[in-house]
Amino acid sequence: MKEPVMFDNLGRPARILLFGGTSEIGLAIIAALKAPADTQVLLAGRDEARMAAAGKELPFNAVGIEFDALDLEAHKAVIDKVFADGPVDLVIAATGILTPQADVDANPILGARMIEVNFTSHVTTVLEAVARMKAQRHGTIVVLSSIAAVRPRKANFVYGAAKAGLDAFARGLTDALDGTGVRLLLVRPGFVIGRMTAGMTAAPLSSTPAQVGAAVAAALEGSASQVWVPRSLSVLATVLRMVPRSMWRRMRR
Repeated sequence: MKEPVMFDNLGRPARILLFGGTSEIGLAIIAALKAPADTQVLLAGRDEARMAAAGKELPFNAVGIEFDALDLEAHKAVIDKVFADGPVDLVIAATGILTPQADVDANPILGARMIEVNFTSHVTTVLEAVARMKAQRHGTIVVLSSIAAVRPRKANFVYGAAKAGLDAFARGLTDALDGTGVRLLLVRPGFVIGRMTAGMTAAPLSSTPAQVGAAVAAALEGSASQVWVPRSLSVLATVLRMVPRSMWRRMRR
């Protein structure tokens, strides 16, 4: 049964909060939404100049708010301030970094930092947002996972571990939200060609931020709890789980 989602009277989001205010995928999702021009978009991040520039590219009223994914103790105050100004209909959890495994091997602190940004910060922000959405009896959370969550690879196993944790968190939260009026959409894209992966060789079944954005926007119009981008990636994920470990270890990436 489709969870009730109270957007505006045309069924479109009226207030959107994007964690990772300069995320190419997050911004592409917002741009793909069939939302009214007066929709308020809150871009939460650290780079005020880039958020301001990104906001000008959106066909909505976009403003930046200060948010540091690594400052876990401050996340509650950020959420408090946002919801104090009114209900939030859509939260997009898109904060993320991709640190090369070689750099993490040389300095494990970078690995811990990547896990805090890609996983831990989403636990604090999403749970705080969910508590308020449950109180307002409506809202949707979009969580960006990855094909990397399916099975950690030696080429980026710390990144994969962070995404695996986030994926499990989102799946468990989806079940916990049943009957609350709050919906969670878990997004699992493959290799996304963009700023984060610049200089890397694209993997099979790659996509662009715009393609991910379009797929998520379409999924939000339905009642799905998960979406693979592209859809055929779900078949590849099944195959990856079945590859023998001896063969998996020999894979270059």
